[in-house]
Order: sequence, then C-alpha cells, then structure tokens
Amino acid sequence: MSLLLGAAAGTRSVEVDARPRSVTPGRQRWHVELVLGRPRAADVLAAALRRIPGITEAQANPVTGGVLVRHDARVHATDVGHMVRRAVALIADDPTEAGGRPAPARSAPAPAPRADHGLAAGPVLAVGGGVAAGIALVKGSALTRQLVAAGGVAAATAAVLRKAWHGTVDAAQDAAGPGTERHALLEIVGPHRRRLYRAGALSVACQVSELALGTLLGWTGLVLIKGQAAPLVGLGLTTASAQLFGLAGMVAAACAAVAGLSYASNLQWRRLGQDIEHDWRGRTYRHVQHLELGHLEGERTSRVAGALTDDVGQLGAFFAGPANEVLQLGTSLALLVPAFLLLAPQIAWIAFLPIPIVAWLSLRHQDKAAADYADTGERRARLGSQVINSLEAGATVKSFCTEDYEAERIDELSEAAQESGRRTDRSTLRHAETVRACTTASMAGTLLIGGRSVLDGTLRFEVFSPLIGLPQMLLMRMSRLGGIVDQYQRTLASYDRVQRLRALPVETDGTGGTVDVGQVRGEIALDQVSFAYPGRPPALENLSMTIPAGQVTALVGATGSGKTTIARLLMRFQDTDFGSVLLDGRDVRELSRHDLRHAIGFVAQDPFLFDGTIADNIRYGSFGSSDEAVVQAAMSAEAHSFVTALPDGYETVIGERGAALSGGQRQRIALARAILKDPPVVILDEATSAVDNETEAAIQRTMRVFAADRTMLIIAHRLSTVRQADRIYVMDKGVAEQGTHDELLAQHGLYAALWRLQAGEPAA
Repeated sequence: MSLLLGAAAGTRSVEVDARPRSVTPGRQRWHVELVLGRPRAADVLAAALRRIPGITEAQANPVTGGVLVRHDARVHATDVGHMVRRAVALIADDPTEAGGRPAPARSAPAPAPRADHGLAAGPVLAVGGGVAAGIALVKGSALTRQLVAAGGVAAATAAVLRKAWHGTVDAAQDAAGPGTERHALLEIVGPHRRRLYRAGALSVACQVSELALGTLLGWTGLVLIKGQAAPLVGLGLTTASAQLFGLAGMVAAACAAVAGLSYASNLQWRRLGQDIEHDWRGRTYRHVQHLELGHLEGERTSRVAGALTDDVGQLGAFFAGPANEVLQLGTSLALLVPAFLLLAPQIAWIAFLPIPIVAWLSLRHQDKAAADYADTGERRARLGSQVINSLEAGATVKSFCTEDYEAERIDELSEAAQESGRRTDRSTLRHAETVRACTTASMAGTLLIGGRSVLDGTLRFEVFSPLIGLPQMLLMRMSRLGGIVDQYQRTLASYDRVQRLRALPVETDGTGGTVDVGQVRGEIALDQVSFAYPGRPPALENLSMTIPAGQVTALVGATGSGKTTIARLLMRFQDTDFGSVLLDGRDVRELSRHDLRHAIGFVAQDPFLFDGTIADNIRYGSFGSSDEAVVQAAMSAEAHSFVTALPDGYETVIGERGAALSGGQRQRIALARAILKDPPVVILDEATSAVDNETEAAIQRTMRVFAADRTMLIIAHRLSTVRQADRIYVMDKGVAEQGTHDELLAQHGLYAALWRLQAGEPAA
C-alpha cells in the first residue's frame, strides 16, 4: 500500500472524476469516469486496488463506470476513499497503464446505439422542458405559474429519489448475486411473504387513518372559526353544535383506528422481523455446524459469530422498523400529492417544496455520516476488544505490574472513541436542526401564500384549513429517508456476509455406506499418505503405517512431526492430499462421517467444556446415559474424587470453557466423556499432559482396563505416558523408529535419547 500511495502522492496533480455512490461498513461503491468504456483501465484499477493491504476485493465495470471495493473493517472508510482517488490519479497520470493510449476526450468514445438515444433524449427533453417552463412563467396565468412550480418541485424530488433508488438497486443486485432473479429483500423474507403483505396492508391502513384524523382536526378548527364545515352539511350536520359533536365522534373513532392499526401493524412488523431473524439464524447456524473444519478454522470465530448475531439480527431489524416507515412514507406521498394538486394547486408547490430539499439533505447527511459511523464503530470495537483482553489477561497484567499502563491504553482508546462520537453527534444535530428549519419555513410559507390565496378568493378557506397541517406529517417522515436508505444498505451488506458464510462448502458424506459401530474392529492403516495445510510445508509425505486392532499404539516425536495431523485425518477433520487412511480396510473418505466419528472417541490436548454442569459435560454426546453410568465414567477417569468434593457435586456449574476447573480437572472430565461414549477406537491427544504424576499413573491404570478389546491411539510428548503401549512410532519427517518401549531403548536411537533427556540421565 505504501508503494502505491507513495507513487500516487508523488505524481502530478490530476483532476479525477471519482464519486462515492454508497458507503457501508466494509464496502463502498464508486463511479469512476476513467474506466467508463475502457476495459483495460478497469482491469488495471481493480488490480491496483486489490494489491493494497486491507482491501479484500475490488471490481471495476467499464460498461457502467462502477467500482466496487470491499475492505477489512479495521481500515477506515475515509482512508479507503483516499486510496481509490489516489489509485485513479496514478492510472490517469500514466495513459499507457490505462489502456496503452492517451485518455480520449469525453466526446470521443461512441456509445452503444441504445445509449445514444438515451444521451440525446436527456438534453433535448431538458432544454425543451426548460423553454416550455420559461414561456409558461412569463406569459401564463397565476395558476399556470403555480402548477409549473409544483412540477419543478416534483421533478427535483424525482431526481433525488432516483439517485437514491439507483444506489439501492445496485446494492441489492450486488447482494443478491448474479445468479439470483429475485430482489434481495424477497430472498430475505423467504416463506414469510404473505405476512409481509399483511403487515404492509395494515401500515397503509394506519397511515390513511392518520391522514383522516388530521383532516378531521382541520374541520374542527374550521367549525370553531366559521361556525360550520361545508363537507359536514351533506351529512345532515347543519348546526355548529351538531358538527362539533359529530366531529368529536369521528375524531374518537379515527384515534381508535390509528391506535389499533398502529398497534397491529407494528406488532406484525416486529413479529415478522423476529421470525426472519430466527429462521436465518437457525438455518445459518445449522449450515455452520456442518462446514468442513478446515473452512471453519479459516474464518475468524468472531467474524462467524458476528454473522450469526449482528448480521442476522440486522436482517430482522430492517423489517421490524424501516420497512414499515417506507410504506408509511409512500402512502403519505400517494395520498397528499394528488389531494393538493386537485384541491389546492395554488399552494401545492410551497407545501411540498421542502420535500426534495429534506430528501437531499437526508441522503447527503447519510453518505457523509456513513464514514463517521464506521469510524466510530471501529474505535468502539477496538476499545471493547482491549477491555476484554485486559480483563482476561488479569494475572499477566498483575504479574508484570502494568495496571497503570493498561488503564492509560484504555483512556487513549476511550478518548479516540469519544472524539469520533462527538464528530458524529455534531453532524447529526446539524442535519436535524436543518430539517427542522426547512419544515418550519414550509409551514410559514404555506400559511402566508395560502392565506393570500384565501383572502383574494382563489382558494376556499374550507379547503385550506384541513390541508394545512398534513404536509408536516410527510416532512417529518421524509427526514428519516437517509436513515432508511442507510438501514437498507446495511441490511444488504449483512445479507451479503451471511450469504458468503452460507456459501462455504459443507462436509460431504462418504459413498461406501454406513458403518456398524458394533462391528468395527479398529485396524487403522495409512497408505502413502501426503498432506499439507494451506500455505505450509507438507506435514506428512508418503507416510505408511499400521495401527493394529485391539492394541495400544503411541505416536511420539517433536512438535510439527505430524502426530496430531494423523488423528485429524482419521477423524476426517481434513482429507488427505494423496494416499488413503483405512479403517478395517475401508477408505475413511467412503464412510459416513457421522458413523465414522461415532466409532471414534477423541480427547484433545485442550479439551472444550461447555457452560453447564459437570454431569452435562460428561454426558455430552451420550445424552441418554444414566446418572450411574456418568459416575462410573468419572471414576474411570479419576475425576470422581474431586467432583464429589465440590459443593454441588456433579451438578456444579463450571462456567464458560470450564473456567471453574483446573487444566487437569478439565482433561479428566473430557476423558470421562470419551469413556462414557464407549467407542471401539479412542484417540488421546496429549490427554494427560496437564495432570500430575500421581494422577497420570492412576489414569494409566484405568486406561489399561478401558483399552481392553479396543484400539487406542495415544499421542504424547511425555514418554512415561506411552511406555506400556504395545507399539510406539517415533515421528520425525515420517516414521523414524518403531517398536515397544524396551525395543526402542535397545536401539539407542532417537527414542532412547528422548527418554534419557526426560529422565534426567546424562547422554551416552
């Protein structure tokens, strides 16, 4: 990144036409004139952006001039904007990079025939419309001029909304993916479309009731001022008293309708949002549980958790709130604009003049605030992460006497988050007060111009009075337009992240049928196995070995010699690159993963315990086991004595990851879990590394009994753990030595040297 930005900074100044179209956390869309109609420039720009650290993906479209940039959340949104502009400036400064020829003038490239018609029609319509409007304003009547002004307001509103619509449609198409025909929101709603329509109908009815209530209140004022409201005379209410009583009843009915419909619609929307969130979380989490372990380990746990919590929550939150506001805003526009044009065209333009202004201000504020919100969120995330890290590292902090240092670090991060929050607050408050000023000015203008029309007789007071307060309801909703668009784009970004998580491949099952656990003998063979983790040297290369059925086999050797990799291949957490792993002569890749893993008990070096009771953790995976079986398994794992010493015994809650237990106690609980499972094959990966020598000896005695008539594979660094094994393989870039403990000592090789080293004997 430094090379690219340094080169860009050192180039001559170039006027770059690069404009952001949408900015959401982790993704930005730009319009870059340089790449329009120039595929070579588009490829170069995309390649240059992808080379910048922090940018995970970049695409440039020479047909539309659009540039999509995805970036890591740790990169500030404003910094990404600087990177895009500098990269465009760098390419613009070097015409050969942009396509091997100087950049053509704006009028040089010949668009496609259809685009020609569009480009020609736009200026012609604009000029023609301007001339016609000018003639109407100069020579037309007062009503004509007012209608022209209203048309101008409508055109400005359409232009602002069209820009917002194109941005959201592009975002929706990008989120839905190239192979999806339906809109992303319909994909999110899924099977709940009928409920969506029902909630939408309730929202429309609620908004109609609100407008009716506003009209009735206007008629009430009209009765108080003039003694009657003409529309009510036709209903048989001829006197002021009768009209007031009638209006009181209608207002009460309208209030009840608004309250009831508002309650029903909001409840429907909230339930819809909750159900969408629940469905997506359930389906996505089920998918994550079946991911290949290699892909799951390749994703950051916090990122996966964020998709399952925050992103899935955003999918439901949009329908619980902003979607309802969109329908209410649309209903208000659909009813009020025709009403004003038909009943009071004289004041339609001034009543709705703030609409394009407020819409533009809201969208502009949201575009500007997006980077500030992203920056604030990022700084708060850093602060939260540091707080958690400092608290979790409490023992380390105290042992190094760095309490004050950690407090200063938190103060610095908190001050940065505070300043970012203040900047965002200032921008938000400026926007809110500007909208308030526009709304107040519209109210005043409507009163003045409408009042003059009433006084000169061109507008009846009976029409003016009920309409005067209605536009304010619309303007207050219009001020939320930017927030609605922002929530919409955040929803699409969240949907995109969830879909990318759901696109990760799940584990495939074998093709060779099921495995009868009761019939498994447990003979394991590796035949010319080679395997390498991505981006690393081979962990195993052309390895062949046999682990006999019904015996205890041990793997020892230095860290990185491939011991744990063998266990992972046998469990099919990974599959071999070359060669085969066989169980009873059958390739494990052909076996059902569920049946294979059901036949193998696995105890890791750092076993995971769930937040629950000790009994629940021992019973995990063998949920139907009796309390007596749980106790017997704990006794076999030498865990019963310390469990019964606890105040609640087997019902003791051990906290997240078994935080209430020591390392040795956690390993014994994990051993008890494997013993209760009673599989024909058991893998112990450093399963006694965290226990003392006395406990290790007791566990070894128990495991000798447990190992009878089953295959046990022990992976260990501590050789005292494996000295009783029937066969020991010494791993060192393959199998260096093999034999029993006594046979290996007699060979005076690597195993004997390791034994003397651990026993504290001098080297021979």
